[in-house]
Order: sequence, then structure tokens, then C-alpha cells
Amino acid sequence: MTTHQAENTVITYPSAAGGTVASTVPVGAVYAEGSVLDWGASLVEGAVVLDENVAPNAPWSTVVTAGHVLTIVDVGGNQSADCLLYDADDPEERYSVPDTLAWQGNAYVRTGTVLRSSEGRPLMTVVGNEIDRQDTIGGACGKESNTLRYGHHVMFHHGCRENFLAEASRRGLGVRDLVSNLNWFMNVPVEADGALGIVDGMSAPGRRVAVRAETDVLVMVSNCPQMNNPCNDFNPTPLRMIVVDPCGPASRDDARSPSAQDASPPEDAA
Repeated sequence: MTTHQAENTVITYPSAAGGTVASTVPVGAVYAEGSVLDWGASLVEGAVVLDENVAPNAPWSTVVTAGHVLTIVDVGGNQSADCLLYDADDPEERYSVPDTLAWQGNAYVRTGTVLRSSEGRPLMTVVGNEIDRQDTIGGACGKESNTLRYGHHVMFHHGCRENFLAEASRRGLGVRDLVSNLNWFMNVPVEADGALGIVDGMSAPGRRVAVRAETDVLVMVSNCPQMNNPCNDFNPTPLRMIVVDPCGPASRDDARSPSAQDASPPEDAA
């Protein structure tokens, strides 16, 4: 992957008080042209009912019908896909981190993990996973948390919380509907002393995770801006979202995967 900005380059920014502040965090990080991209394909065979890409830094949502499988492709590698889940018929029932972890007795999300609701009912099941573990305890970045972590010079950058709020408004939801989320492809290890770290990812271009809907589920995703965290080289890249009906006939044309450096992505999300 092409590095957008060297991690150890010190940049001086003006401060709100009229002075200056030195930081290694680049402002306005964007997708670097020439990055290696692998658009992948669905992890599960079946009839493709939706195939969209999510631009770097952007939000996305859809309703996945019960029995259908959503594959999320990490097109550029180590691109966190922050994710929230809701019962499509009753959004007040939504993804629950404590219920999910308590039922399985493990802090990580892996193949076979049942993603449970605030009522303890299954929303989705992880049926395919190409990295060792997925995170559901690291939370979502936002203007406030980024300011505390990285300094006041980043206070105007939007994060996943702002993406979630924007997408939630399109679905008739609001700030009270935002809860703790999943972080597909993000590496948040639990250290021996119980501390959490946000470190270099374990993913790579084209790696995938697939989740099957156990009921009709509203899936909301923020393609994390990651403007302030070096785990992705300050280089936000796209995601590909493929929903298939495993009971339908597979289409080779719909499921084919572009080459690893193909600059022509699938159809953009509306």
C-alpha cells in the first residue's frame, strides 16, 4: 500500500489560542492513488442481490433479509468497517456487545459467533472470516474522542460517530439509537493487564468477513475515516458490500472478482 504520509514526520499546526502545536498526525488524509486494491468476491455462493462499494470515509446501510449473507470485503487492507445492527422491523432491538460476549464467553468475534440483540436474540451469525479475530469492544471514533486522543487541531474532523448519525437520519433513527458497535478488520488486542490497544491491523487487500441474517436486519456501516490513526497508513480505502441469497442460483458474472489492482470498482452505493 502506498504511504500517504510518513508516520514520524512532525507537522506544526496553528492552535486555537494563537500559538502552535506539533504533531505527527496528518490533517485531511485521503485515499492515496496507486494503492493496491483487491475487490474480492462473496464468501458464500448464491444469487447476488446487492453489490455496492463504500467510498473511503463514507457511511452506508441496507436491510439484509433473513437467510441472506452479507460479505464485507476489505478492499485496501486494514480498513476498519465500523458496524451497527438493528432488527429491521423494530430498531429499538439492536446489536448488544455484552449479550454477544456473555453468550459466547469470549471477547473476540470469530467464525461461528452469533451477534445478539439487546433482547438476547440472534441478529446475524458470522459464517466466514479471513482474519484471526474481529473487534467489538473498541467502539467508534468521533470528534470528541479524537480531540482527546490526538489534540484540538483535529476537532473538526468527522469520524465514525458522525457517519453513523448521518446514515441513521436517513433511516429515521437518531443519536439515542447509537450503541457500542462492531469493528470489522480492526485489531484491538486485550493485553495481559486488561488494557486495550489499537494497533496495526491483521487484514490485507481482499480479506473478507461474511455474516448471515437470522432475521431481517438493518446493517449500518461507517467506512472509518482513520485520519488520525497510523494503523492504516493514514490512507482510507474502499469497502465492497455483497449480499447473496444462498438459495438462489450463483451468477459468475455477478460474483467475479476484479484483479488486485483494478481501478474500476463495482457500482457505487446510491
